[in-house]
Amino acid sequence: MYIPELKREIQPEYVNGLIAFIDYARDVSKTDYVFDMSEAFRHTDSNKLATEYMKSLPGVQQLIAERYLAATPDMEALLKLPEDSLGYVFAYKMKAANFDPEFYRKILVLDDTTYLALRIRQTHDIWHTVTGFGTDVAGEVGLQAFYLAQTHGPLSMAIMAGFILNTLLKSSQDLTHIMNAVSQGYSMGIKAKPFLAQKWEECWEKPLAELRSELGVEAVS
Repeated sequence: MYIPELKREIQPEYVNGLIAFIDYARDVSKTDYVFDMSEAFRHTDSNKLATEYMKSLPGVQQLIAERYLAATPDMEALLKLPEDSLGYVFAYKMKAANFDPEFYRKILVLDDTTYLALRIRQTHDIWHTVTGFGTDVAGEVGLQAFYLAQTHGPLSMAIMAGFILNTLLKSSQDLTHIMNAVSQGYSMGIKAKPFLAQKWEECWEKPLAELRSELGVEAVS
C-alpha cells in the first residue's frame, strides 16, 4: 500500500531530537539529554510555529523586542526579603535543593527563537516557584504540561513523553500520579496569564500570593 506521507523528507533535526529523546526516556535524570533535544528541535518547523504562537501572546512581543534578560539572582540578597515574597521563596527553594542558578547550558541569542529559548531556560525555576510544582518527577512533568499550554513547544511534549515512557518502563504503578500532574499542569497553563510576558526579576519583593492572584494561578499545594 502506498502512503504518500512516508515519502516526505524528515528534517535531520528531528532525527537528532529522536536520538536524544530515546536516551532521555531511558534515564530522565540526565539533564544533558534535555539540552540536546532543545538544540535539535530549535529550528524545526514545529518550533517555528511555537515561536509564532508565543509572539502572539499579550506582552511577549515587547519583551522579545527588548531582548529582556536579567542578571543571575543574588540568592543571599533574596533571602533577606520578606518571607512571603517571590524572591525569598524562590531563593529558599533553590538553596534547600542545592541548585545552581547557572547550571543550565548557555544559549547564544541570534534571533527571536533563541531569545525565547534562553528566557525560558533562565526562568525555569521561577516558574516552579510560582506554579508550586516541585522538582520530583510528578512536579517536573506537571510543569512541562504547563509549558506546553503556554508555549506550544515541541520540547515540552518530548520531555513529558520521556517521563511517561520512563514511568511505564520502570514504575508503572506511578502512572496515574504522573498523568494527574499532566492534567493539572495543562489546565493551569491554559488559565494563567502568559508567564513569558513577566519581568520576574523586577517582582522579587512582591508577595507570592499576590503575584499568583494577578496571573490567575492556583498553585499546587
